[in-house]
Amino acid sequence: MKLLLRRNQKSGLIGKVSFTLDVRAELSADEQRNIAKYKLGGTMLYEREKILDPGKGLLGAASRLAFKMMNLSISVDDLAKGKQVECKDIVEMLAVEDQIKEACETFAAVLRAAATFGGEEVIEFA
Repeated sequence: MKLLLRRNQKSGLIGKVSFTLDVRAELSADEQRNIAKYKLGGTMLYEREKILDPGKGLLGAASRLAFKMMNLSISVDDLAKGKQVECKDIVEMLAVEDQIKEACETFAAVLRAAATFGGEEVIEFA
């Protein structure tokens, strides 16, 4: 798996600069097969915030829907297709980038483990 990152900035009508980070994973055919085989597409790799109290009933459902629409989350499927993340400043963009890199390292380990099922792995210690 390769992680492709592209940083961009754009100016708004009133001169305010916004920052975007485009993220996409380049996956091998074997990695794509393992993602499909083990149903890993919905696996959440990054969430900007988590909802602490989901609430109950109709009001809870409405608040969960609003939270989901406003919150940034990146799943394996999002990463495979590519996703654009808008950030308020460079510091936030770099923090998001670091967290996505860390999540991708963990997911790469999951893909390596998925590739070894039905076989064996030899680990040599010096």
